[in-house]
Amino acid sequence: MPATARDTPVAHLARPHRPVLVTGTLGELTGPQHGLVELPLRLWWNPHRTFDLDQPTMRLWLYENVLREAVRVDELRRHLHGPTLIRLWPELNLPRGVRAAWEARHPALRRATAR
Repeated sequence: MPATARDTPVAHLARPHRPVLVTGTLGELTGPQHGLVELPLRLWWNPHRTFDLDQPTMRLWLYENVLREAVRVDELRRHLHGPTLIRLWPELNLPRGVRAAWEARHPALRRATAR
């Protein structure tokens, strides 16, 4: 799926000099919900890059790292799942810029935090 203007980085930073990348819709996040997922070295710089999505702590780690480190929309689409992201959103430990960018684009995330 080609990137659109809505997929471009916004004015928020994930960390210094790293713009936050946000998808146009949460529905396009069709990553796995269960099982083992291996992140590429670019997203997780650890020799142990496999995450068990059935373990809550590992699932949070994977989501936090992908949201912080993704530089291509396909990385977000491949590793994140929209409904799971909404459910996990209040628990995720994210830089303010990442949280602000995603909540600005997707009000459902802001509502999940307010619950």
